[in-house]
Amino acid sequence: MKIKIGITEAHLKNSISILSSILANEMTLYIKLRKFHWNVSGQSFMELHKLFEGQYTQLEVSIDETAERISKLGGKTIGTMKEFSDLTIIKESPNQYPGQKEMLQELVEDHETLIVQLRKDVDASADENKDAGTADFLTGLMLAHETMAWTLRRYLE
Repeated sequence: MKIKIGITEAHLKNSISILSSILANEMTLYIKLRKFHWNVSGQSFMELHKLFEGQYTQLEVSIDETAERISKLGGKTIGTMKEFSDLTIIKESPNQYPGQKEMLQELVEDHETLIVQLRKDVDASADENKDAGTADFLTGLMLAHETMAWTLRRYLE
């Protein structure tokens, strides 16, 4: 059934493409947070263990909401590691297990990378795709990543 919500089919496809990339980024960061949660050690072990858990739990919600937004716009949601890997801008480091400070720094950089991309995607959604709903949704994600980055950054100051 065709979607008739005041957005052209081409603009819907563009929004779905943006959202698919965001989904890949969120999943990759989720997996990285899980890895760090499982492998953190040292003096602040429990505090960082819980902090990373809180962030990946928050991402679980945004991942599901992103997938549902894609569906609401008439798209099919990607869902394999290969698809996520092909679309993500988040860098992974297989077989590397950084210390606490490096984990925090890497996560701050990942959140900041996503914030910069989300700002661009908000503008593209609103201006180019005429999709205020997706622009608003992405603004919420951007704000959440700003808070997560700020929280992590505080540990490095």
